[in-house]
Amino acid sequence: MNICIYCGSSPGNNPKIIEQAKAFGRLMAEQGYNLIYGGSSLGIMGAIADSVMINGGEVIGVIPENLFSKEVAHRGITRLITVKDMHQRKSHMAELADAFVAFPGGFGTMEELFEIITWNQIGLLKKPVTIMNLEGYYNSLVKMIDQAVEAGFIKPENRKIVQVAETLDECLKFCEQA
Repeated sequence: MNICIYCGSSPGNNPKIIEQAKAFGRLMAEQGYNLIYGGSSLGIMGAIADSVMINGGEVIGVIPENLFSKEVAHRGITRLITVKDMHQRKSHMAELADAFVAFPGGFGTMEELFEIITWNQIGLLKKPVTIMNLEGYYNSLVKMIDQAVEAGFIKPENRKIVQVAETLDECLKFCEQA
């Protein structure tokens, strides 16, 4: 199974998040799951990729040409694919993945998360999407999504597209629904 992880190219301020990202990479490799991600060697992205590689797993990074040097492309992974732009990056990652997980990250992570939820909603694909709520990072976002359901802007059946995991094991179980 290929798990696409959206996450920050920054390490953030909470070292527990990086440690959990590394632990998730180890779990993925132990289960024989491959990582599909944005191709950076930095931050949470780099930590997960390094962990999967160190533990014997396969890692495929997809990075746009204009971010190749800016994000310090990870040259120590199984395969690094360079694409023209962000649209191609997201499309290619979606094609390769069987499941999607959002670890903590910034605007790019959230944009990728919502796009893949929307693609599921409109029927472009049907693959599990999980928010990995490490250290309560996504509490406010999940509350906003639930508020949109209550306000009638997200249908209850579409709310079910995205699962929220509080533990790494729970996250893997949601991915295994692929």
